[in-house]
Amino acid sequence: MRTLFKIIKKWLPIAVATASLSMLVYLTAQQSLRQGANDPQIQMAEDTAQTLNAGGSIGSVLPADKVEIANSLAPFMMIFDNSGNVLGSSATLHGAVPAYPSGVLDYARKNGEDQVTWQPEAGVRMATVAVRYNNGIVIAGRSLREVEIRETNMENISVAAMFAILAVTLIIVIPDELLSTKKFV
Repeated sequence: MRTLFKIIKKWLPIAVATASLSMLVYLTAQQSLRQGANDPQIQMAEDTAQTLNAGGSIGSVLPADKVEIANSLAPFMMIFDNSGNVLGSSATLHGAVPAYPSGVLDYARKNGEDQVTWQPEAGVRMATVAVRYNNGIVIAGRSLREVEIRETNMENISVAAMFAILAVTLIIVIPDELLSTKKFV
């Protein structure tokens, strides 16, 4: 029993460090994936806001094709006036323009920009960027489906690697501790 406590005492700091580092690596990579999911939308929303501020028409900046956001990976645009009314949208959800959160519009109106994960219904998650322009707010978005698949794969790899490292370090600590408790004459 005494040997078991010595093994645990020796291995526990290694296990805590391994679990902590595994979590840190996972969180860093997950946040990199998630934040990178906004990059195309930032460019789309900012360029659209500049075009509208320069006098461009809503019809000229919206994509011609509608995007059914429940099952498409294609990026979409939504344009709102300062009162939160939809002026134009390439996004549809079951054939209708989806309701976008008014709080995001308010925040972007006051602060110039907002980046949020929008879930208009279960299983439909979008990375969206809201940018203010002179007469309202431009929203650019796209599905997070592929990013979330990558996040799940990375999580599974991180957990498997953590348990493999824990097992290897335990295998190293056990014989080392057993040999150190033997008395050699």
